[in-house]
Amino acid sequence: MNQEWTDFLASRPAAGMSADEMNCVLNDLTHYGLIRVSGSDAETFLQGQLTNDVRLVTEAHSNLAGWCNAKGRMIANFRCFKRDGDYYLQTPLEHVELVLKRLGMYVLRAQVSLSDASDELIRIGLSGACSEVLLGTACESLPEATNGVQHSGALTLIRLPGSGPRFEIVGPLDDVRALWQKSEGEARVASQDAWALQEIRAGVPTVFEQTREAFVPQMMNMQLVDGVSFTKGCYTGQEVVARMQYLGTLKRRMYLAHVESANLPKPGDELYARESTSGQGAGKVVDARSSGDGCDLLAVIEVASAESGDVLLGDSGPALQIQSLPYAFPE
Repeated sequence: MNQEWTDFLASRPAAGMSADEMNCVLNDLTHYGLIRVSGSDAETFLQGQLTNDVRLVTEAHSNLAGWCNAKGRMIANFRCFKRDGDYYLQTPLEHVELVLKRLGMYVLRAQVSLSDASDELIRIGLSGACSEVLLGTACESLPEATNGVQHSGALTLIRLPGSGPRFEIVGPLDDVRALWQKSEGEARVASQDAWALQEIRAGVPTVFEQTREAFVPQMMNMQLVDGVSFTKGCYTGQEVVARMQYLGTLKRRMYLAHVESANLPKPGDELYARESTSGQGAGKVVDARSSGDGCDLLAVIEVASAESGDVLLGDSGPALQIQSLPYAFPE
């Protein structure tokens, strides 16, 4: 992490927040890493690797995308955006070294350069009722549509999905620091957990180390959050992903749930259901964060087990209370 940014944040401690307090929130997002993909063949290269159509990633639009192995299981997933002509892949910091190494093996003779931009560009989040007003006083214009992008001076603004306005801001340290200082008088500085809770409630999945190569994209609802294109052509794992979409039956998908537990589940934790007959368990936790009298979580669960309402955290833990996602499953 950029040491100057770390020192700046040290005097501004984050705090846990309950759901009803998240109406004006400022977050440090440097727990995500950034991979820069540049060069004349960058678009073609990424088009052959990612699940989504890279041609739709422009200076005005971002999207989500998965990166799969040959069996169609996601190694990582990214928010993809474009800035100053280069592509950026945002993913949990723990993935950056692995992705750079493994993705670099596919470059071969392509005119493509991969680099770690995590310390060069600072990322923060601003969400809630105040966010549009605060950003409107500091920036020339704001993206209006979900996944939309606007550039204001040295800053890149991305509007993210959520129940209210939510933005990510990317830029050089001095510019981001100035925006932070301008916003912190009204917005409350929150923890990484508060941001992750918003991602969970928006139904946006994240692949972590514990769930690496565990799920095909459709199991994590990537096709429902602008994360998969079924018309873009070939990419690594595409045959498996396409077969699942057109010829298979999706027996597991991602659900939003609440569980009354003092112990926070971790990504990859097993779920159980008495009715499950798969022999593979009823599902796995994708991510979970504290909320109210327990925690909210995203989990990939057998459809039959989820519909029976009999899914447990662990083999004898509390029952999951399935909640409504902000998007619908297809019929």
